Amino acid sequence: MNNITILSPSWKRAKTACTHKAVNNLRYVVCEAQADDYAKRKLPLLVCPDSAQGSTSRIRNWILDNSPTENLVITDDDIGSFGRWDGNTKNRMKPEEVNDFIESGFLLAEEWDCRYWGMNLLPDKGMCHEFRPFSLHNAILGPFGGFRLPLPIRYPESLPLKEDYDFSLQVLNKYRRVLRFNYVHYNAAQHTNLGGCADFRNIQQELEQARLLQKRWGPDIVRIEYGDKQKKGQKKEAHYDINPLIRVPIGGI
Repeated sequence: MNNITILSPSWKRAKTACTHKAVNNLRYVVCEAQADDYAKRKLPLLVCPDSAQGSTSRIRNWILDNSPTENLVITDDDIGSFGRWDGNTKNRMKPEEVNDFIESGFLLAEEWDCRYWGMNLLPDKGMCHEFRPFSLHNAILGPFGGFRLPLPIRYPESLPLKEDYDFSLQVLNKYRRVLRFNYVHYNAAQHTNLGGCADFRNIQQELEQARLLQKRWGPDIVRIEYGDKQKKGQKKEAHYDINPLIRVPIGGI
C-alpha cells in the first residue's frame, strides 16, 4: 500500500523528537513559527499554520482535515520504539517492520470494516492477552492511531488532555468497533518529556479533564479510580489514577 501517510504533531520538541527513528516515512507536523528549529535537525516536516496549534485536539483535527491520503497514521513525537510479543518473548521492532505492520493494520481494518485502529498502550506481558491478539471494543489512545478517512469524527477541544479517550468512545458509539492489536505496543516518554502537553498539564488538570470525560459518557463507561494513600505518621490523602478506566457496553471481544 503506497497510500499511507504517517504524521506526528510536534510542539517545542525540535531537539527531542525521535519517532522518525522508530518508523520510516514519518513527517513531523510543526507550526510555521517553529519550523526553522526543526529544519536545523533536518527532520522531515509538514508545516501547518500557527493557528492550527494551541491544543492536541486542534492540531489532530487539522491533520485529519488535511491528510493527503485516505489511510492516515497519527503518532506521538516521543516514541522511542515499537515492540511486539511473540509468545513470552518481547521483540523490539525495526523501522521497516513497523511500516510492514502499519500496512497490515490498514488491510485488516479494511477487511473488518474498522475506521479506527491502533495498538496496546502498555508493553507489559499481562496486557498482551496471548489468546486474544485482537480486540474490537478497547479504547485506542493518542500515541498511535490509524484512521481510514473520511471519518466524520473530531477531537473535542474542551478535553485537550483526554481527547483520545473521547475520540475512541465517539468512534465506538457510531461504528460499534475499533481494531486494537494487543500484541503490539509503543514505548513513549509521555509524562517525562518537555514540550507538548507536558508544558501545561498537571495532576489537578488531569483530574478535572477526567471528570469532564466522565460527565460526557457517564460513570458506568468512564471510571475514575480513587483510593487512600497513607504513610506512617501522615494523614490519609486521596489519590487517583490519571488514566480513567473505560468500560464499553458493547458485547463481543
